[in-house]
Amino acid sequence: MRNVQDYLRNGEIYVAKETFAVAKTNAAVEGVFAAITDKKETTIVIDQSKLLQCKDSIAEVSKDWKIITFDLLLPIDMVGFIAMVAQTLAEEGISILIVSAYSTDHVLVQEKDLQKAVKKLESFGCAIKER
Repeated sequence: MRNVQDYLRNGEIYVAKETFAVAKTNAAVEGVFAAITDKKETTIVIDQSKLLQCKDSIAEVSKDWKIITFDLLLPIDMVGFIAMVAQTLAEEGISILIVSAYSTDHVLVQEKDLQKAVKKLESFGCAIKER
């Protein structure tokens, strides 16, 4: 079985051109990157330029996030992928938010930490591109 570093080596990672906001909402919002609803609240990740369109639905907001997408086909039962990424970025003092889909993982970092995060992720041997 391949380990986490094998998947990262020569893998592709994309940084979104857009800047995003993470917001707590009190109503459904259309056109978001991601929406997570639990028993307590709904959190959205939305292109920051679209915030004015849904300002009446926003209860709280944190701005200036960049999305780093791991465009890797990871097995659903892989252990330690996010842990390794999180630990590596934590060692640099970079705060992250994670959005995981069935076969793709996204890490959000503050725009001010993006270059430091990219440099650290490049040390795994992956190619990082803007998209």
